[in-house]
Amino acid sequence: MARSMRKVRVGSVVRTGMEKTAVVEAVWKQRHRLYGKQMRRVARYRVHDPSNQCQVGDLVRIEETRPISKTKHWRILEIMQRRQVAEVQPSELEADAEIAAADPEAAVDAGAGATLEATSEDTGDVAAAQTEEADQAEDDSPTDSVDEDAPSGEEPGEGTSGETGQDEADQEEAKV
Repeated sequence: MARSMRKVRVGSVVRTGMEKTAVVEAVWKQRHRLYGKQMRRVARYRVHDPSNQCQVGDLVRIEETRPISKTKHWRILEIMQRRQVAEVQPSELEADAEIAAADPEAAVDAGAGATLEATSEDTGDVAAAQTEEADQAEDDSPTDSVDEDAPSGEEPGEGTSGETGQDEADQEEAKV
């Protein structure tokens, strides 16, 4: 196929787990014929990356080529833009999230320089306070003794069975 007739697409790399292969996702918008609503269309291409230079998140230009394998019919022309890498370490993000979960006011005061040890102490104190509150709430709640055999809507001891009524009658006779 002549080079001028080959299709060229631009997309972002979504997977690079295979040797010399990357998965590129091209996204475009298209209007529905009848309703006119914009639809998001996605095409995924398996792309030949001979030097394994692509990383997840890169913006690349790919070109159609001869079949390289069963599913690989595209190759990388150029990496247009490298992915944006955050300068924050994941451990710092986890520490900030734990502080925010434990005490929202402390998260604002502590900032990004908080240590992991301080957050574990804070979360332990909060957890202990919550369990104490739960124990107090259980002690304050009134407990009603409900007769399990009694049908709903009746008071305990007022069952419909004849035995309960006879037992109470026998007890009253014994008292008299």
